[in-house]
This record gives sequence, structure tokens and C-alpha cells, in this order.
Amino acid sequence: MKSFQSQEQTRIIAIDKQKCKGCDSCKQFCPTQAIDGKYGSAHRIDSEKCIFCGQCLVNCPFGAPQDTMDPVDSLIEKLKDSRTTVVATIAPAVRVAIGEEFGFEPGSLLTEKLYGALKKAGFKILDTNFTADQTILEEGSELVAKIRHSLLGEPAAHHLGPLPQFTSCCPAWIRYIELNHPKLLPNLSSAKSPMMMAGALAKTYGAKEIWKTAPESVYVVGVMPCTAKKFEASRPEFHSAAAYWRKQGSSADYPDIDTVLTTRDLARLLRKLNIDFRQTADFTDADNPLAQYSGAGTIFGNTGGVMEAALRSAYYLITGKELANLTLTPVRGLNGVKDASITITDAKTGKELTLRVAVVHGLKENIEPLLAQVEAGTSPYHFIEVMNCPGGCINGGGQPIYPMGTSWIDKYKPMLPWN
Repeated sequence: MKSFQSQEQTRIIAIDKQKCKGCDSCKQFCPTQAIDGKYGSAHRIDSEKCIFCGQCLVNCPFGAPQDTMDPVDSLIEKLKDSRTTVVATIAPAVRVAIGEEFGFEPGSLLTEKLYGALKKAGFKILDTNFTADQTILEEGSELVAKIRHSLLGEPAAHHLGPLPQFTSCCPAWIRYIELNHPKLLPNLSSAKSPMMMAGALAKTYGAKEIWKTAPESVYVVGVMPCTAKKFEASRPEFHSAAAYWRKQGSSADYPDIDTVLTTRDLARLLRKLNIDFRQTADFTDADNPLAQYSGAGTIFGNTGGVMEAALRSAYYLITGKELANLTLTPVRGLNGVKDASITITDAKTGKELTLRVAVVHGLKENIEPLLAQVEAGTSPYHFIEVMNCPGGCINGGGQPIYPMGTSWIDKYKPMLPWN
């Protein structure tokens, strides 16, 4: 199945042939067999198979795979333009990983310092944790509607996709299923990722109510741990804010997210602006409603975090009560596939049901057996969280590259909420 964009448009990651030794290390981490080349000769990436996850990039011992989309210089020009309101939407994993670029101990939570550095650079802030909370409300409500229809026999108020419902936050996973299992697309949640919700929100409510400016003058920058987010931002269907304003009489067209900085890109931007991150004063942005969020949004960056937050919401929406223990231990941890069940009593009917869920991370090794079950109609699960990268977003392709010989588990273990 061909992707909808041309090879040139989607060449986000390419291999530097001068650096490539043909050692095949990258092939060991590629979930889609997108890397071509014989052992000992320079390799290349087939962009029609690539899902832009960047795992080849962060795991190559010679630094041959390169992120080809560098927005830093053009973004600096936007920050200098007084007519442009530049908004940063920051993913949960970035506020921890950014410290490694400036000598902080791995696992240091630096949210307020990051806010301070972004403010000093000239950004307004819309925290992606805010829209992660929105995602939970949307995805959780969608799951509840499917449960009520499929398991409790209630009539559907509108068209609902089938169970199991897959999460839809990870753009590499979305491209994986588009390319390899298009028949399962109806199983995806219809909710956008938190980054794309943030872009639409910034250029509608944010422009009108928070920054009091024209939507077309708002330039939204996703600050992400992920190279695949650069692809997601480029997708032509994500012009929701412009479509909204056209209904109000506007003729302008623009993307919801204008550009994406990885964690590594952000570090280079701050250095080019001569911002000393270590000495930057903390900033809470306490008066900004778009910088407020719950713990549910915060745990999105770890494998199992989306599932845990969604289950909390689904439990409340079905039972009318808060989950007694908000820590759902079975969906935590670093096993490639985790599953759990939770018994729920419906507040409306008194019926009891058992909701079965699975959490998958590391597509290369773990996803195909679960997809085979879904395609065969034998899946025991109602809800499946999928993240491409091992460990989730904390180990994304846009994160700081650790010294060779140290595993990602050693690097990110301090960040995980169960440690």
C-alpha cells in the first residue's frame, strides 16, 4: 500500500553514506524493514516503508541516519517577527529529557526551567499535557460509547468503530497500520493526538481568547521527543483550525502545527539564542489556563500511561465513581506486551462487566501477534494502547542520543513513575 505523500515529501530521515559502515545495526531496530543495503555497503531508507520513528537514528553506532528536517533557523526568524505569535506545545517526555542536553542528571524534571527558557526565547506556552487531558476525555468517552453499545446492548447514537479500540496518539503507529494493516483502521480511536489537538486549539480558542490575535498570525511549534511528529504535522488533513475559521468567513489556509522541534532541535535552538538553560529562572505560567493539566496527561510519555489514564476516565464515566486505586500496576513496567482486566459495574443498569486491555510498545517485536488476533476476530481485548518506541515516548527518535554502550533502559529508568 502506497502512502498518500510522495517520497520527496516524506524523506524525514536519510542515511549519510559517508558515515554508514553497512553494519546492519539499524536494521535490527527498524520495525518495517525499510532499510535496504547489503552488509558492508552503505544503506538507504525506503521512504515508502519508513514510519519515521527514528529508532535507526538513535541506535546507529556511527550516527549515519540523519533527521533531514531542521526548522531551527527558520523558527528563529519567526521569533524575531513581532507580527507573529509563536506558541510552543511541549510533550511530557521533553521536560525530562531536555536536561540531559545541558548536563542535568537523567530523570530530572525541569518543567518550570523549560517554561522559563521558552519564555526567554519568545514563545507563548500551550502545554501538550493540557491536550493530553483532552485526549483522555475524547478517547475515554469514545471507548465508553463502544462498551455501552457492544457489551451493554445500548443503541448507538452515531456510528461507532469496532472493538478492540486502538489508541491513536503515536504517529509512527498510525503510519504502520496505514501501510501494513489498512483493514484495521476502523479500530483506531477517532481522537487526534495531543499535539494535533494543541495546534487546533491554539489557532481557535487560544488565538481569540488567550492571545487576542488573528489565527493566521499564530505559529505553533510542537516540541516533541519524536521524529515521526514532523511527519504528522505535515499531513494535509490537519488544517482543522483554518477550516473552522473558513466557516466564519475567513479565506486563509494553514496547518494546525506549523513545525516540530525534537528535544535535540530545541537544545540547538536555545544554544543558538545564547540561552543558558542551566541558569534560566524558573517560570510557572500559573495564570495561563493552557498550561494547566492533571496527572493523567503527565504519564502519557511512558508506555502504559495512555491506557492508565483512559481506564481511570472510563471507570468514572461508567460507574459514576472514582477508581479507588489510581495506580494501575498491571499496565506499568517494561514488558513488551502487558495486559490487565478491570471489573466495572454500570451505574445505569447494575450490570457487571470485565474490561480487558493490552499495552504494547516496541512495534518490531511485539505488535504482529496482537494484530493477527484482531484480524481473525479472536482478540480477547477491548482496548489496546500501542506505542512504536520501546518504553514509549521517553525513548523517541528525537530524544538526546546517549553514549554508545548504555541501554535505553539504563538511561530512562529514573523517569518512570513506578521507580
